[in-house]
Amino acid sequence: MAGLMMELAEKQRKLYARLTELGSVIVAYSGGVDSAYLAYAAHQVLGDSMVAIIADSASLPRSHYREAVEFAQEQSIPLRTVETDELEREEYAINQADRCFHCKDELFTVLEKERQRLGFTAVAYGLNTDDKKDFRPGQRAAVEHSVAAPLAEAGLSKSDIRILAQTAGLRVWDKPASACLSSRIEYGRRVTPEALRMVEDSEEALRTLGLRNFRVRHHGNIARIEIAENELAAAMTPETFKQMGNAVRAAGFHYVAVDCEGYRSGSMNEILPIDALTKAR
Repeated sequence: MAGLMMELAEKQRKLYARLTELGSVIVAYSGGVDSAYLAYAAHQVLGDSMVAIIADSASLPRSHYREAVEFAQEQSIPLRTVETDELEREEYAINQADRCFHCKDELFTVLEKERQRLGFTAVAYGLNTDDKKDFRPGQRAAVEHSVAAPLAEAGLSKSDIRILAQTAGLRVWDKPASACLSSRIEYGRRVTPEALRMVEDSEEALRTLGLRNFRVRHHGNIARIEIAENELAAAMTPETFKQMGNAVRAAGFHYVAVDCEGYRSGSMNEILPIDALTKAR
């Protein structure tokens, strides 16, 4: 255990050294544990020579936006909000396997303009070493825009970041992972404000029923609910099923299904052919 903590301390030292090297930085901030810890660390190292910027659009749930703002205020992290228009990009709206690339391309284009306006040195985002093993087309956009990835560069994994955040007393340390609302819509189905609203309203309603780690996947008239394995047993009662069905149908879906395999990140990618995965990478 002592050896592991020494290894983690060395990774944190590398992170702080990399942030110091950057000099001044915009952190692409979403409020998730990775970007939240990166913003916290950047503020610890750089003070007012950093700013966290959150991109507000229809694909960001209102509850996540509020939580992100609250966390930044709690930690006195400088925060700005910008608007992004990824839904106006046809390549994004048609929702093919490379949708995430077009989202991040829009984001980093906006943040680069902000970097130039503020006279900062770099833009950074919360990529960790585990993300490099996953299907994430947005990483290509980061490379094309020369966006720094200090967490990954320091060798920090998702679990490392959670431990460092917990040690720092950050309440987001155990926050469930959460991608944008568009990731809930099956590939090939157009991303629209109405589809995003249906997903957001469904997920907000299910949170009021006590679910914490889950997804509502949009398959047209059908909503497919994925629930984390450690929450499935409590949810699998006739009364809870009825409440979930009523809540999701109220959001606009006609039919509601519960996925037998439970929640897993990126489940929409499971049906993509190899050539689509390779091309998007």
